[in-house]
Amino acid sequence: MDTGDRLLTPGEVAALFRVDPKTVTRWAAAGRIGSIRTPGGHRRFRESEVRALLEGEGVLEDLEEGPENRPRNTGPATPGSPGSPGAGNMGMH
Repeated sequence: MDTGDRLLTPGEVAALFRVDPKTVTRWAAAGRIGSIRTPGGHRRFRESEVRALLEGEGVLEDLEEGPENRPRNTGPATPGSPGSPGAGNMGMH
């Protein structure tokens, strides 16, 4: 069904909401915002739905208070764990 609705990338949606594109992807994975997949597997978002959410007509209210948007205290990073300094350089001299 083609409604003529423009499809937005995660980066475009992120710019509208002033969040990181990864946050938009997490919202989609959690079902907070609808998305479709391109044949290559990339997410796209219907502009009409995004505009409705921006106007407060959707399920994204109180996003700043949700646990997925709070900084995570995961404790000290262990060598080789994702996010630890030099995680991608283990054993490389």
